[in-house]
Amino acid sequence: MKLGSESRNKIIALAVLGGIALILVVRAIMPDSTPAPAPVAALPNTPPATAPAKPPARGKASTKKTGQVHAIDPSLRYDWLKASEDTKYEGNGRNIFTAQAEIPQPVKGPTEAEKLAAQGPPPPPPPPPINLKFYGFASKPGEPKKIFLSQGEDVFIASEGEIVDRRYKVLHISPMSVEIEDVLSNNRQMIPLTQS
Repeated sequence: MKLGSESRNKIIALAVLGGIALILVVRAIMPDSTPAPAPVAALPNTPPATAPAKPPARGKASTKKTGQVHAIDPSLRYDWLKASEDTKYEGNGRNIFTAQAEIPQPVKGPTEAEKLAAQGPPPPPPPPPINLKFYGFASKPGEPKKIFLSQGEDVFIASEGEIVDRRYKVLHISPMSVEIEDVLSNNRQMIPLTQS
């Protein structure tokens, strides 16, 4: 019989899995050979503990008293009780036996009047914006430059130095913007050329 490489790989894998299964079966049947646990160190001021009895077999519940002596001292330690009685509880004053949580008192800070007094007088409000729109030029050769300005549905034609809408003075005309001054509030603003 001729074995191919695939069959040989399958046989090797089967042999390895069989070996692992055999090891697991042997470990399950054989008793544990684990080392005994280390004895627990005795607490200070306690009598030395006697050697512990053999632990019950694995898987079987032991209902008999085995006569084990624990390393924990069952006697009362009055010095520890006295130390715990002298401990003072310092909480935040909340009653832990009430069903609702108390609302914490807010930290008192400066009042609004104190804050305003500390800041000083409020800064002056900014001047109102100039709501004119610059649409284009209206100039003839030999005449000064004139521009078209609009405010809502009103359209104005002005040149440098003229006052528009009894409030706005045209200061300087450039190819892409116009400098306008609000004569009531001395506010200057550059208005860019808008395409419509």
